[in-house]
Amino acid sequence: MSYCIAMALDEGMIFASDSRTNAGVDHIGRFCKMRVFERPRDRVITIVSAGNLSITQNAINLLELRSKGNNSSRSMFGTDTMFDVASLLGDCVREVRRRDGPYLIQGNVDTQVSFLIGGQIRKEQPRLFNVYAEGNFIEATVDTPYFQIGETKYGKPILDRVITSHTSLMEGAKCTLVSFDSTMRSNISVGPPIDLLVYERDALKVGVQRRIDEADPYFNRIHTEWGEGVKRLFSQLPNPNWDDSRS
Repeated sequence: MSYCIAMALDEGMIFASDSRTNAGVDHIGRFCKMRVFERPRDRVITIVSAGNLSITQNAINLLELRSKGNNSSRSMFGTDTMFDVASLLGDCVREVRRRDGPYLIQGNVDTQVSFLIGGQIRKEQPRLFNVYAEGNFIEATVDTPYFQIGETKYGKPILDRVITSHTSLMEGAKCTLVSFDSTMRSNISVGPPIDLLVYERDALKVGVQRRIDEADPYFNRIHTEWGEGVKRLFSQLPNPNWDDSRS
């Protein structure tokens, strides 16, 4: 399984994805699930994906192949809006699933996939989309400034409590790592390294991009201090004082 987060904040955007594809006693696979396409001073586009690895890789590779040396409206480097880029990715997802889906289904292989695609094209504000397996998509808004895909349930509570569109990029990055730590603690199918990208609004170039592994000092500090902080706060909560006496 996978876990990916993307945020569209006032200051810019954050993308993060884990790298684990299989988990078991004797087999763990790792693949990068983040792809970044950049034309400095013109556009930055980032995609993170979850689900069937073959379909996600093929769909993104097809999108890239159709865009090489192509500045038409059928290329992510030729479109004028991120909406158009999301539409192109949706078309690629449909094509790959139409081609490979029947054969995978015959082998009882799950063909479900999902993508978070976002970025900024010159003369347009940053935009973020959640693309589904059917190729349709929705866009992040001020009221819903982040998306999750994959194993979402364990890392969602901290995002719901902290993230708004006004959250700063550094606070958003910190919250993202806490969300990943919570998820990895409860689900073995999500694991490091974590690929993290921070994009500053209107920069039109990649900003901070890091691969965070088990030895990363900051992530280990987050892991330790968050866990100890939760326990400390829990111990400070008042015990229940229920009075079962009948009057």
